[in-house]
Amino acid sequence: MEGEGLSTGEIRGGIAFVGVGSNMENPAERCREAVERLSTHPGIRLLGRSSFYRTEPVGPQDQPWFINAVAEIRTVLSPRQLFAALKEIERGMGRKEEKKWGPRLIDLDLLLYGQEVVREEGLAVPHPELHRRRFVLEPLCELASYAIHPSFGVSVRGLLDRLTDAARVELCDSTAAILRERQR
Repeated sequence: MEGEGLSTGEIRGGIAFVGVGSNMENPAERCREAVERLSTHPGIRLLGRSSFYRTEPVGPQDQPWFINAVAEIRTVLSPRQLFAALKEIERGMGRKEEKKWGPRLIDLDLLLYGQEVVREEGLAVPHPELHRRRFVLEPLCELASYAIHPSFGVSVRGLLDRLTDAARVELCDSTAAILRERQR
């Protein structure tokens, strides 16, 4: 992950997974920048990033394909605080509110936050569509195939194996970097 700052600073807290996607204005570079911004947030330690995947858009097909990845982080932020930090990164990168399933300059989604289940105004963790989306499960499985979906009690690998989503997801780079702590 050349240029992406895998943090080595000490942060204790929970493990979370963040979906990263873009299909506008050099999407791979946008995704790299978003991961870099995640890694420099004071309440977040970047543990790893999946490979980048080129993925068919969900919804309207008259738009460019996406680049998608997943970042694994350790954070001291609550789910609500992390969600707010993700939205702030999006705004800082120039994202405006777009139409649902339309083109995205950058899209950061809180996929999983440990084993927490949160259903609040404007926030749902795990992400409510995670188990239906190949473009999320493929990169997530690369990082954490063993992670258990807290609502279904099934591993990410199990969700991917059962998936009927026929959307095309193509590996477009294999430069994933995974920094594992010796002790979690």
